Amino acid sequence: MFYQPKDGHTLPHNPFNAIVAPRPIGWISTRATTGDNLAPYSFFNAVAYDPPQVIFAGSLKDSIANVQETGVFAVNIVARAQLEKMSETSAKFARGVDEFARAGVAKAECDIIDCPRVADSPATLECRMSQIVSLVGGEDFLVIGTVVGVHIAPSALDARGQFSPALFGQMARLGYMNYAEVREVITLPRPKDPV
Repeated sequence: MFYQPKDGHTLPHNPFNAIVAPRPIGWISTRATTGDNLAPYSFFNAVAYDPPQVIFAGSLKDSIANVQETGVFAVNIVARAQLEKMSETSAKFARGVDEFARAGVAKAECDIIDCPRVADSPATLECRMSQIVSLVGGEDFLVIGTVVGVHIAPSALDARGQFSPALFGQMARLGYMNYAEVREVITLPRPKDPV
C-alpha cells in the first residue's frame, strides 16, 4: 500500500501515529492567570543535551496559550500507575478548569519556575520557553524549551544511581488508543570509533 497524506488513505484510521511510535509522553503542566493546567502530549521529545532542551507540539489550546503567557512549563514523565489519570487529563475541559483536581493528581510547586508539577511523577523537567513556532498548516505550534531544573524520584533510580524507566513502567504513546510500557532495558555499548 502507498498513499499521499494530502489525498487521504483507505484504512479505517490514520496510521501515521502508529508508524511513528513509540513516542514519549510529555505530561505538560502550566500556570496562567486562568489557573493551573495539565495535559498530555505525545508529540514530545528531547532535542539537545547542552543545554538540555525539549519540544512539544499541538494546537493552540490551554497548555500552549499558557506558555505564551508565562514563558514556562513543566514536563512530567508518566508511570504505569498514572496512565488512567493521565488519560483523564486529555479531555477537552473549558479553559480555567484545573485538570489536577479533576483527575485527582497530586500537585507540587516547581522550584525555579512559577508552575505546578505532578508531585509523584518519576521525573519532572522545569522548562523556560525559548521559542514557539507555527507549523505548516497553521493549526499546530511547536514549543521549544530549555530545561532549568530536574526532579527525580528516588524510586526511579536503580542500584547504580541511573534513571531506569523499567523500575516504574514509563509509558509511551503508540497509535490509535494504544500505549506501551517500558518493562525491559537493553544495554548496548557504542562501538569504538575507527582509527
